[in-house]
Amino acid sequence: MMAFYVILGLIVLVGLFVWSAYNSLVKLKARVDEAWSDITVQLKRRYDLIPNLVNTVKGYAAHESSVFEKVTEARANAISAQSQGVKATADAENQFEQTLKSLFAVTEAYPDLKANQSFQDLQAELIDTEDKVMASRRFYNGGVRDLNVKIETFPTNVFANALGFTKRDFFEVEDKAEVEKPVEVKF
Repeated sequence: MMAFYVILGLIVLVGLFVWSAYNSLVKLKARVDEAWSDITVQLKRRYDLIPNLVNTVKGYAAHESSVFEKVTEARANAISAQSQGVKATADAENQFEQTLKSLFAVTEAYPDLKANQSFQDLQAELIDTEDKVMASRRFYNGGVRDLNVKIETFPTNVFANALGFTKRDFFEVEDKAEVEKPVEVKF
């Protein structure tokens, strides 16, 4: 009879552990999903600002049409990539950021544009949005880190995959060398 209680106690302990670990995995997964949602909201805000910025610059630099076309194409690619997952979105965002740099390089040649209040307002709003995108990425990557660590550590790793929990991808910049070199943009 004593063996029965010991076995029953062990089963209850294992059950409590699985229940507790499952709930913590669900919380971490929800946090990562929320963070991804924050990223998509901030990216949409950025995508909505870009046409206004392009139109403002177009008025001053109409002959730079190839730059505008590239920015518009990169924006469309970035928007469509969001439905394809984290890696596709990160790759499209990297391309989009590169095309934005070319747009800002064009603005350097037009002092009247840099002095334009509408351009300055759009630029300030874009900078604010970029800061929010960066903060959202950090929050997302922190949540992914916590979830991935929980999934990989013992004893949770024994049953995490069986319960349907998988590791998530970080939202990373693809070209690490590009990140490490300083960017010089003058306005």
